[in-house]
Amino acid sequence: MLSHPQLDQVLNDIKKKPRTWLVTGAAGFIGSNILEFLLKHDQKVIGADNFATGFRHNLDQVKSLVTPEQWERFRFFESDIRDLEACKKFTEGADIILHHAALGSVPRSINNPIATNETNVSGFINVMLAGKEHGVSRIVFASSSSVYGDNEDLPKVEERTGNPLSPYAVSKKANELYGMVFGHTYNLPIIGLRYFNVFGPRQTPNGPYAAVIPKWVNSILTGQTVEIYGDGETSRDFCYVKNVIQMNLLAATSTNKDALNRIYNTAYNARTTLNQLLKYLDEGIRKQLPSTPKLNVVYKERRPGDIADSQAAIDLAQKYLNYKPMYDIRSGLNEGIAWYVSQAQSQPRKP
Repeated sequence: MLSHPQLDQVLNDIKKKPRTWLVTGAAGFIGSNILEFLLKHDQKVIGADNFATGFRHNLDQVKSLVTPEQWERFRFFESDIRDLEACKKFTEGADIILHHAALGSVPRSINNPIATNETNVSGFINVMLAGKEHGVSRIVFASSSSVYGDNEDLPKVEERTGNPLSPYAVSKKANELYGMVFGHTYNLPIIGLRYFNVFGPRQTPNGPYAAVIPKWVNSILTGQTVEIYGDGETSRDFCYVKNVIQMNLLAATSTNKDALNRIYNTAYNARTTLNQLLKYLDEGIRKQLPSTPKLNVVYKERRPGDIADSQAAIDLAQKYLNYKPMYDIRSGLNEGIAWYVSQAQSQPRKP
């Protein structure tokens, strides 16, 4: 990771005074990246996941990337956050909660709003109640840029959201409301991070709810058709996962009282259209694998619940958390593409 004075100070602090971190959703994409980072910096970590969207092989990969001594500092619970008693059990001993367990995906929430609400809303309340009971010092939770809904302002500013366009967006807005109420009502320091299109290693390319970058990388590598919903001119603020790790660390350890009980955009603060993204991916993959099959693209009707454009203002995070994103989309893709190519090359070839 690139140098960042504020983050370097945080790392020095947690090295001198290690914490016990609870990462919910530890087997997921973002959760496993946070887990890897914390273990590599010799922290004790409790992980919880029910494998609804996470994978055991993510934990296996983390294990392969840390030392045996570092892995010994990790305790894992195969648990469901919808179970309050389970939450109380795996929260015991935690100093800080980094809450990432959720059912993601706008289409999934449209197909099954009940499951989305039970996990994302009721499950989050259970985690906060367990944290309150065990006296954790801080809860940092994952929200989503989907809460901006039909607000067309660019860049997106935290205090101006629109009407949610999906059950998933409603669930994340509810998280923010509940989080701030718990923070003030129970004197429980809480910070919400409003993620914008996070990408990076261990993001699954498979399944109906796969994120666009790993899905497209997989399609390009295997010569399958790349599907773009709409004309490709819709834009997103793509944020590399290491920027997200930085925000979690800064939010979890900030000593600025004015930083608490707030919601922060977590992004790079730039717009990339889907057509530009595809160009970056195709160029990056061909640099590593010149024999990649010819690109085949098809444009399809836009999906319900998708927003047109997205770009985050990050002034608030800069002001209160000293956030400075260290990876733009190109530098993030350079690392991410290398990981996807290595994964594809490690797969057994079909006869």
